[in-house]
Amino acid sequence: MKRLFFSMIAGTMISTAGQAQTIAHRQENQQDRIAQGVASGQLTARETARLENREANLNRTIRADRMSGGHLSARERAQIDRRQNRLSRDIYRQKHDAQSQ
Repeated sequence: MKRLFFSMIAGTMISTAGQAQTIAHRQENQQDRIAQGVASGQLTARETARLENREANLNRTIRADRMSGGHLSARERAQIDRRQNRLSRDIYRQKHDAQSQ
């Protein structure tokens, strides 16, 4: 019984750490995509500022959600995932809209 209990606790801790890494990895990847768009001239200054502001707003939301309870609930993770998906789609659209600097 003790072994089962400790394995459940360890699994939960690993799962929570894995989710935090996934969110952080996506944030880093999207920042890299924005930087690449700036470097290649695919993103204008206005597009870059708008995307960076949305990214910063999402980061503030994640930080606030984590501070409120120490971890993200399933509902908060789903909401963050949807917002990251939307931001990723917008990065793609802005990079491919034929506007250049």
